[in-house]
Amino acid sequence: MALWDRIKETAQTMQAQLEAKKNDLKSGAFRDASMAMCALVAAADGTIDPAERRRVSHLIANNEVLRNFPADDLQRRFDDYVNKLVADFELGKVGILQEVAKARKKPAEARAVIQIGIVIGGADGHFDATERAVVREACFSLDLSPHEFDL
Repeated sequence: MALWDRIKETAQTMQAQLEAKKNDLKSGAFRDASMAMCALVAAADGTIDPAERRRVSHLIANNEVLRNFPADDLQRRFDDYVNKLVADFELGKVGILQEVAKARKKPAEARAVIQIGIVIGGADGHFDATERAVVREACFSLDLSPHEFDL
């Protein structure tokens, strides 16, 4: 199986797992950690161009699990996190990983945050090394093993 097919299959599997848990993923901590994770993956290489920002915004708005929350609220939170990363990537990343860590209290939500990161990272068929690295860092902030997610 080609690498692109494996990435696509992994993202689809993660999305299906998330949809199965949709009714359990309604807390503010999950919402905030998910948007922080989306921003982190989108800006994983230290920059985010307008096209990438729009693509991730579109994925957020159309993700079945995230429909538990108002789309405009998610967009605002995502934009705020991205703006912090654009202003100072390293400092912004520290704050955003702290936001991600707030989902640590509920293991199902913590795993779902990582799965969202994988879905967002793999949506274009290319889950690159920098995206994988920030998702791994998020695993550590959530006290999860990256190996659980094949990272």
